[in-house]
This record gives sequence, C-alpha cells and structure tokens, in this order.
Amino acid sequence: LIGNMQQYKGGCHCSAVRFTIKSPPLTDIEIFECDCSMCLKKATIHIAISSDNFLLESGQDMLNTYTFNTGVAQHYFCKQCGIHSYYVPRSNPDGFSVNARCLDDWLELKDQVRIGKINGQNWENAVGNYKDSISTYYNNTE
Repeated sequence: LIGNMQQYKGGCHCSAVRFTIKSPPLTDIEIFECDCSMCLKKATIHIAISSDNFLLESGQDMLNTYTFNTGVAQHYFCKQCGIHSYYVPRSNPDGFSVNARCLDDWLELKDQVRIGKINGQNWENAVGNYKDSISTYYNNTE
C-alpha cells in the first residue's frame, strides 16, 4: 500500500537514546495527538510504526520503563534526561509509537505535517475508531 519509505533519526534530549525509524513521508500521512492522561502530560505527537520499521541505535541500557493500568503499554524514558521518545502502545503491542517531537528534524517538519486528534479521555472508544486508519502504518513494512 505504501511503498515510499523514508528514514528519520531521533532520540532523547541528552542523546543517550538514539533510534532510526522508517515511515512513509511524514508530510504524506496523518500523525496524531492524544489527550489521555499520559499523552497530555508528555505532549506526545504519535507516529505509528511497525516493529520492523524501528531500530534502537543506542541507549538500551539507559532506558527505564513505566507501566500503569493494564500494564500492556511500555512507556520508555531515558534514565539520564527523563525524555520519553517512544513507547509500545496498548493499541498495538507489536509496534511502536514514536514521539514526533523527538525526531532530529522535527522543527523542519512540524509545519508541514497533518496532526489528527484522538479523544484519549474516552480512549477505548476513540482508539477503536482511529485504529483502522493507523493500522496501515503499524503494519507497513518495507
């Protein structure tokens, strides 16, 4: 379905955690913002990525994990600077959600991307409605 993949690099504030993702051009897809209790506090803008399109380049030993509620979502953050740059979402535990704000070239991209909204305060209903549109990206592999 989506053959035009690009690489994006990113990481945490102190650069201890570094990753590379492959995604359709971010200017061609909708990324999303959620207002659930966690995403609201972290100001995450989500890029849905299949596990095949995520590579942790460095910093595995610098990651701590936070879980809550069902324990399915794995919220990773850097032990040194505390930045949350990606996580394993409950909506797709076989993939990742990368925080667009942690991409190296986010400042160049931010005014060119479409950012959808998820009603995370009613997460169970909202993610069901939105998952069909994001599953294309979770499941897209090159």
